Amino acid sequence: MQEELARSAIDTFISAFNASDDSYVTSLLSQALTPDVVFWGPLGRSEGVAAVERFVLDLRHHPAGTGTMVRCSAVDMPGEWARYQWVFTTPDEGPRLAGTDVVHLRRNLIDQMIVFAGDIKPSP
Repeated sequence: MQEELARSAIDTFISAFNASDDSYVTSLLSQALTPDVVFWGPLGRSEGVAAVERFVLDLRHHPAGTGTMVRCSAVDMPGEWARYQWVFTTPDEGPRLAGTDVVHLRRNLIDQMIVFAGDIKPSP
C-alpha cells in the first residue's frame, strides 16, 4: 500500500515535466510535494515547491527542445524512502539524461528528494 502511494506521488512529480503547458506545473508539483520539500539537485540544495518548479521549468525549456521525462524502473521502497530511475530525452535524438532519484515521503507526499543525474563511473 505504501509503495503504491509513493509511486503515485513520484508519477505525479514526473508528470510535471510532461505537462501540456507550463501553467500546469505548479499544480502537479503541489499534488506530489510537501510545501517545505527539500530538493538536492545538480546545482545544490533548495527548499520549497517554487524551487523545484524552477528546476522543472528549466529542464522543460531545454535548449535542444521540450523533452520527455519517464520513470523507467519500478519504485523500490524500503520504509519511508523510495528510489526509482528516470530518463529525460529531447526531440530528434537530442541529448538524453538518465539518473536515479531517492525520495522521502511524509503523509504520502515527497518531503525530501535527492537527484542523481548521470551514470556512476565504475571503480578503478
